[in-house]
Amino acid sequence: MRILIDGRLYGLENAGLGRYLINLVNELGKLDAKNNYVLLLRKKYFDGLSLPSNWRKVLADFGHYGLREQAVLPGLIKKEKPDVVHFPHFNVPVFYRGNYVVTVHDMLMHKSAGASATTLPPYLYFFKRSGYRFVFDNAVRGSGKIIVPSLTIKNELIRYYKIPENKVSVTYEAASVKTISTNGDSTPEPYFVYAGNAYPHKNLKRLIEAIVLLNKNNVQQVFLLIASSRGIFTQRLEKIISDQKAGKFVKLLGFIPDEKLFGLYKNSVGFVFPSLSEGFGLPGLEAMVSGTLVLASDIPVFKEIYKDNAIYFNPLDAISIKETMEKALKMEPGLRFEKIGKAKDFIKRYSWAKMAKETLGVYEEAVSKH
Repeated sequence: MRILIDGRLYGLENAGLGRYLINLVNELGKLDAKNNYVLLLRKKYFDGLSLPSNWRKVLADFGHYGLREQAVLPGLIKKEKPDVVHFPHFNVPVFYRGNYVVTVHDMLMHKSAGASATTLPPYLYFFKRSGYRFVFDNAVRGSGKIIVPSLTIKNELIRYYKIPENKVSVTYEAASVKTISTNGDSTPEPYFVYAGNAYPHKNLKRLIEAIVLLNKNNVQQVFLLIASSRGIFTQRLEKIISDQKAGKFVKLLGFIPDEKLFGLYKNSVGFVFPSLSEGFGLPGLEAMVSGTLVLASDIPVFKEIYKDNAIYFNPLDAISIKETMEKALKMEPGLRFEKIGKAKDFIKRYSWAKMAKETLGVYEEAVSKH
């Protein structure tokens, strides 16, 4: 079997998609010496990435969502004569007619709409959204198999597109085990932490409202540290912090590398994940690995992934978030230790190796069906 993987999103600068590809390629390389692989890569990783002998790298140094992707990528793939192609994101070229598997990580853009969800002027936003829906719909309907990271997304996809249940396979992701370092930078304590982007669906406005409410009745100041790469949405967050008069309690840290991030988690009262919509919830698992409490929205995907190893709140209610943070602050040390230990045992069920093995099974099924 000849398998081609579109790896142009490889690398941690591509956030969760990049992490997914790194682990998929790494684990497939260890797992499968029988099949032949072709990996499309951007120039940044082309020379430096070392692969097993049954893998071949092909340079595809062009970005996503552009004309070159639509015009050049199908021809590049056709030359390689793969039995199946894996697109790890929904951006499948609309004129590609080969056998392919696509990973759908979430249905976020089907739900999020309006000025708050974009940086574009209205006419460009409408054009971009229409293009997104056309490409997404084409990717779903033209695929031989679809991979999703959770049962929640599988159910959403089936309901929305009325596709057969057996077309969609769940392959759970996992938290990478890191060397936990103490946080080298001075941080105010006690503190809660959030790490991730600052998009509107992450619901950080209510989290900031909650930390303000928490400090109204607290003798000791409690801080919220937000680790998020700088951009237009963090600029909007700065305005929210100013409007809420939360500058004394909320610290924007910018991008934090994994080694320091895990130390930041470990020394916190808890990791707070107030998101309104997710495909999986990897940061919560990473916080559990690091040894801290996870406080999370009571949305279906978090309850599916974290089970009873998180403390849940209503993400639409700042008072509910505040009360859950109070609960974490007042938790008896023995109970805290027990809950963190239980969570660390629980997350062993998630494994990148298992994810890669299941993905290989999806490739095999797509080829046999085709």
